[in-house]
Amino acid sequence: MKFQEGYVYHIKDEYFSKAQDEKLMQNKEKGTYRPTFLCMEDRRNAGLLWVVPMSTQVGKYQTIHDKQQARYGKCLTIVMGEFDGQPSAFLLQNLFPITEYYLDHIHTRNGNPVPVKHSIAQEVRSNMQQLRQLIYRGKKVVFPDIQRLEKMMLAELQAEKKTELAEKPQEKLSMKDRFAAAQAEAERRATTPTGADQKKHDPER
Repeated sequence: MKFQEGYVYHIKDEYFSKAQDEKLMQNKEKGTYRPTFLCMEDRRNAGLLWVVPMSTQVGKYQTIHDKQQARYGKCLTIVMGEFDGQPSAFLLQNLFPITEYYLDHIHTRNGNPVPVKHSIAQEVRSNMQQLRQLIYRGKKVVFPDIQRLEKMMLAELQAEKKTELAEKPQEKLSMKDRFAAAQAEAERRATTPTGADQKKHDPER
């Protein structure tokens, strides 16, 4: 399905089966409920999406958030906010990458997609960028192995791109290329002996 920035999605179970990362949050709660994930596009890699699990267990995560803030002066791994009229926790500590292929469907209310408030989305993206910088410096600040998962998703995007190029019909030649091809064919014919000329140069004919 087509991705839209600033909305919340449900992810296919297929992703979690393929990722094989026990640190990823489960894609179901209590056996039936599929959690929601805020999705944001990677600014450097087209087609790569970063998803942030969301939870309505705000009491649990508010406590963790406040402890982190008291200790470090800020909390990058959890953003407290609101979504779809309910208090929610945006869990960057469980951040992971996917592609559009793994999007199951967008979260809706009465048939309409529900956006995340712009101010919350901005805070989540800012924290995400800071966390990724720490991760690439070797810091363990999120639970999943997102460097391995990122490589996996980028490899899939690359394979998909190669397939699309192989299946894409060749574009028509430009007028300049057609003229050059015609001129080359004319020169080839001019230097190729005709039947009469071949008899003159071939005594056995």
